[in-house]
Order: sequence, then structure tokens, then C-alpha cells
Amino acid sequence: LMREMIMLQRPSAGSVRAFDVDVTALDDEQALALRRRWGVMFQRGGLFSALTVRENVGLPLREYSELDDALIDAIAEWKLSLTGLAPDAGLKFPGELSGGMLKRASLARAIALDPELVFLDEPTSGVDPVARDAFWRLLIELSRRDRVTIFISTHFMNEAERCDRISLMHAGKVLVSAKPADIATQHGAGSLEQAFI
Repeated sequence: LMREMIMLQRPSAGSVRAFDVDVTALDDEQALALRRRWGVMFQRGGLFSALTVRENVGLPLREYSELDDALIDAIAEWKLSLTGLAPDAGLKFPGELSGGMLKRASLARAIALDPELVFLDEPTSGVDPVARDAFWRLLIELSRRDRVTIFISTHFMNEAERCDRISLMHAGKVLVSAKPADIATQHGAGSLEQAFI
């Protein structure tokens, strides 16, 4: 579903709307303009291994802006700091980062262009519980501070409870779409996780 939403895959039926536009009906130029309004963090990071972390974060700015290299590097370092990474992390290569650091670096690249919408694919998979909790606090802060809408694909029910609204899917179908507390209440459970055990 997320691949269809971000235009990496064409849906076999139906339509996908973002910013009140049917993304399946766009030409290449219109699709590019729409993609500039969102950022994407892939499950395994999706960073280029031959580039430093700072170069990876600055890549969208080099592709889509007229800014000079020094300013792009400064913005990349600032975006990395917003995700809680130390300044020297930008000089490392993706293969030198821990799992949690890689997730944060990938998030920094996803927000490089100050998007209105950010797509995150399993952002805490493969991360220890302490780092997972810290990452969620970071996402909540980002959403509130920058007024960014965050779309998250996750299989962790306890994490989904932190979201404002969730859609539960099974076998390619949306079973329910509502606030987590409403779903738990509907099923007579104390939590979202208990509602589906």
C-alpha cells in the first residue's frame, strides 16, 4: 500500500489521493512536484553506501535546490542534529552506523526538504526497545514542532497506539480505520494490542 501511495508501484485497482490529487493520474512533471512535498524513510534506510551520511542527507537539496554546497552541508548537519545524531555522524558512512543511528540518519534525509508529509516504513524494526522508544519520542516531537503529517507502516501494535489514527490491514484489506482508543473500546479491551489477541 505504501509503495502505491508514494508512486513506486501502480495500484491494480482503485485510486490513491494525496493533497487532494489522484496520484495515479499524474504525468511525470506533476508526479515530481508532488514527491517534493513528502519525504520517505525506507525500512532498511535506503542510504547510498558510497556517500557519507551528510552527503546522503544533502542529496535531495543538491537535486532539487539551487543552494551552494556549503549551505547544503550546513542544512544536512542541522537535520542530523534534529534527529539527535552527534555532529561527527555526518562524516561517517552508512555502514559505520548502528541500527538506531541509521534510522535517524534516514529520517534526517526524509525531512531534508521540509516536507508536509513523511512516509516511514517499519521505522523501528531491528532496533532495541530503548532506541525504539527514543525514536518514537523523536517522531512525536517532529510532528508537533514542524506540523508534519507522518504516515507509518508498522507491525508493532503498542507503537501504533501512539498514533492519532490507525488503519489495521489483513490480507490486503483494511479491517478498521479509527483512533486507537476507539478501536480498543469497541472491542472491550484496555489497549489496542489486547483488542486483537
